Amino acid sequence: MTKSNDDRSATLGIDPGAGAIKIYGAAGGIQLPSIVSVDGGRTLSRMAGLTQAKPPLHVRTRAGSFWLGNRAPDWGRLVENLDYERFAGSPELEALLCGALSAYADLHDPLPELADATVGLPLEALTGTQEETVGTGGSVRRWLVGEHAWEADGRPHRIAFSDVRVSSQPAGALFDFLLDATGAFVPARKTLFGKEIGVVSVGMASVELLVVKAGAPVNRFTAGQSSGVRRLLELASPDGLYGLGELDTLLRTGKLDVAAALPIWGREVTGLIERRWGREFRRFALVIAVGGGVLLLRDALLARFGGKAFVPDDPVLATARGLYKIGRMQARRRRAGDADGAEGGGDDQARAA
Repeated sequence: MTKSNDDRSATLGIDPGAGAIKIYGAAGGIQLPSIVSVDGGRTLSRMAGLTQAKPPLHVRTRAGSFWLGNRAPDWGRLVENLDYERFAGSPELEALLCGALSAYADLHDPLPELADATVGLPLEALTGTQEETVGTGGSVRRWLVGEHAWEADGRPHRIAFSDVRVSSQPAGALFDFLLDATGAFVPARKTLFGKEIGVVSVGMASVELLVVKAGAPVNRFTAGQSSGVRRLLELASPDGLYGLGELDTLLRTGKLDVAAALPIWGREVTGLIERRWGREFRRFALVIAVGGGVLLLRDALLARFGGKAFVPDDPVLATARGLYKIGRMQARRRRAGDADGAEGGGDDQARAA
């Protein structure tokens, strides 16, 4: 891992979720639905009596041309790849990253020339032998470190990543709660760090449970299951006439009837929690709930955990925001280490990230 130049590079948190890729930086956050179709290079001309549909975001990378976002299914061949190998830099994930960075620049500030990033992966992608988990992190870093150049809607963009750290998505949610925007512990919450804190992450592909005590995961309370929002979409459309990206778009726009499927899916999610945590969640200091699925299951989760439940102001962006805060904390560690003339620097709580 290369060192970042703290004062010359920006810090970004990147959550490459299966439902949407989220990026958070000093100026704020952005999310782009993880819907990709390959641009076949053919478009229809105007036809009398029909309106001309506005094209989705178009990105051209070194791997090819792609349409991105909610309208992408209507413009090309959908790429629906949810395996974990994509985190090593598959063409569709690179297109999504470039598209999200372009959207970030449009909404907030121009992209920095140099940045460091903290990337959050699902727990299952980081589970295995030490060699396997190190290999996963190394694959992500090899893909991201260096220069990236692309075109978004015909406009050129460029960014270079000098330093890339890999964490888990639930860890991002945890540190979003514990840290402020500068990467320092919130004084009123710092005392909770030594206690057991639970995290429930309900994403598109999976539901993940993580319990952390003093910065270390408690293995027996940690679990993941492929019962994310994708499962709700499958229950709501059993005929298989629509692709995952199309169903996701219908759900986001309120056009998918999930009234019958939602209670069934909700019981699957709470069933996982019951099997792994049982009544023992009562010993936790807090249970943080994040992910797009929390918007659908908020009432059920609040009822399940009672006064111990904490739902961030934006449960969708919370993970990326927490990853950004981890990056800021690591930068504080480096500056403190430089000031002390030490290589590592920082306290145990910072190292735990």
